[in-house]
Amino acid sequence: MPELSQDAERVRAPLPFGVAEVTGPSMVPTLRHGDRLLVHYGARVKRGDVIVLRHPFQQDLLVVKRAAERRDGGWWVLGDNAYAGGDSTDYGVVPDELVLGRVRFRYRPRSTTRRSLPSLLVWLLTSARPVFSDRSASRRLRAR
Repeated sequence: MPELSQDAERVRAPLPFGVAEVTGPSMVPTLRHGDRLLVHYGARVKRGDVIVLRHPFQQDLLVVKRAAERRDGGWWVLGDNAYAGGDSTDYGVVPDELVLGRVRFRYRPRSTTRRSLPSLLVWLLTSARPVFSDRSASRRLRAR
């Protein structure tokens, strides 16, 4: 992922898309460890979107969460996995300037250990999909 300096103004890039890799279980079942994401930097964020943001306390760390609710001062973000933690229940509202972009697409790299034709077909059918806003999950998560 491209790094932005803290005092630099956001400048429109010629291609506002980038790739990120998921590490950890905080977005299971939507995203799994090892998934690759196509991120649309600077995209408008709506409630329920999966977003990439800088961690409020450790800004060199990028995290993927769901934008659950708009609040004064920024976004309340939650992971889809309630048991993983590491979301706004730990660090509060995330300011708008720390939100980098919206996740548009997820793909799963092919396992090198499975080489049979059925496993290849399963991978082809399940490895790539768009990541949509999930309003029902957003309402469910907000209730936590």
